[in-house]
Amino acid sequence: MTEPHHAHDHAGHAGHAGHAGGGINAMAVSATLHCLTGCAIGEIAGLMIGTALGLSTGWTIVLAVSLAFLLGYTLSTLPVLKAGLGLGAALSVVLAADTLSIATMEVVDNAVMALVPGAMDAGLVNSTFWLGMMIALAVAFVAAYPVNRWLLQRGKGHALTHHLHHGAAQPTGFRRFIPSLPTPVLVAAIVAFMLGGLVVSVADGTGEDAEGAGHASAVVTQR
Repeated sequence: MTEPHHAHDHAGHAGHAGHAGGGINAMAVSATLHCLTGCAIGEIAGLMIGTALGLSTGWTIVLAVSLAFLLGYTLSTLPVLKAGLGLGAALSVVLAADTLSIATMEVVDNAVMALVPGAMDAGLVNSTFWLGMMIALAVAFVAAYPVNRWLLQRGKGHALTHHLHHGAAQPTGFRRFIPSLPTPVLVAAIVAFMLGGLVVSVADGTGEDAEGAGHASAVVTQR
């Protein structure tokens, strides 16, 4: 009787451990995607502003990275504020939860963009830029996932905000108007925006090729 009971006990613990591990994996994926969307929005906005203002590549990267941190922190702060924390406390929690993850993404993302030939200088209406950005963000996700998982296992990172997101009372006052932005919606918006940028850049390149071919044909005809 004791032996089967002990075996059942052990199996129960093993199942519980597996369930906990699965929970951490899911939380790590969600946390990484959440940070990634903020970084992507900030970087693309920074690159668009830098290009529009005619900034050098170095200053454009500085602006893009700064906005990536700003947007990443902002997206994490909104739900914490909605959960009831004051601005100072919310920022303190978010800075502790997201800084390492965002920093990892930014280092990896910019390193990959620098390694993709021509991506940094391609401009926004160029398929090389958008393809490079897609590759860079995918690699940044892979790099930041284990960081977030490691933090979650130690009760840090998004574990600091998880209970606030899921255990908060119904928001009251001005907190009712703070938007709720689910991670899947943000990811879908970023994917759609990047695919749109790629399609536009490919169409622009095709149009330029067609125009060049038409011009060359006209020159030959005139001769």
